[in-house]
Amino acid sequence: MADFHRVADVRDIPDPGKALVEADGEVVALFHVEGRFYAIDDVCTHDGGPLAEGELRDHTIACPRHGAKFDIRTGAALSMPAVRATRAHEVKVENGSVWVRLRAEPLWPGVPAPAAFVAPVPAAGLPPAPAAAAAARTAEATGPLCEESIRELLKGVKDPELFVNIVDLGLVYGVTLEPAADAPGKQKISVDMTMTSPACPAGPQLIGDTKRVLGAHADVAGVEVRIVMDPPWTPDRMTEAARDQLGIF
Repeated sequence: MADFHRVADVRDIPDPGKALVEADGEVVALFHVEGRFYAIDDVCTHDGGPLAEGELRDHTIACPRHGAKFDIRTGAALSMPAVRATRAHEVKVENGSVWVRLRAEPLWPGVPAPAAFVAPVPAAGLPPAPAAAAAARTAEATGPLCEESIRELLKGVKDPELFVNIVDLGLVYGVTLEPAADAPGKQKISVDMTMTSPACPAGPQLIGDTKRVLGAHADVAGVEVRIVMDPPWTPDRMTEAARDQLGIF
């Protein structure tokens, strides 16, 4: 079992307050709230943001990058876009000093990636079908183009971190179709899409995947993706299916 390491004097950190400290060669975030000390990894599990630089309210720290919130007592992820806990460590106070013992695993495991999204092993050693080909097969099943069929196609676009499609996440605000003047019988599609935060690192991938999935439909002449941040996305926009998948009740 790891040993406790002295990281600070009690008087070094006000109540409430926070600081970065080193324990056994690792940097952790140390918090002082209501007379007690807590330590967690200084890492947001959404995109690696520095938690100690965020806003501390009671026993909750918010990542300064995208607003994901964590419980400083357990490391549990409390809000999107984070769904996995960060490590919480053991803390004790002796003779005016604060001591930390690192844990190997999170105290609160959080939500694992769903097994349903583990890539299957291709039969006979063949490479997986390209995303565009898979989208074309889905297009055949959805029938003629309309807003409903387009939203069904967009369920093939998944957030690379949450493993949930953008429709169930509530990222698709609107879909419009209009005849393509330069391609008779085909449609141009515009998708109003938001992100979980203005600087979401997955944004470029989601935009590209949206264009590829819709562009694979034989009746589509062009795809425009417009990013809309008003109204801002909140977890309330998720469907029950997304909540079940992420373990949010």
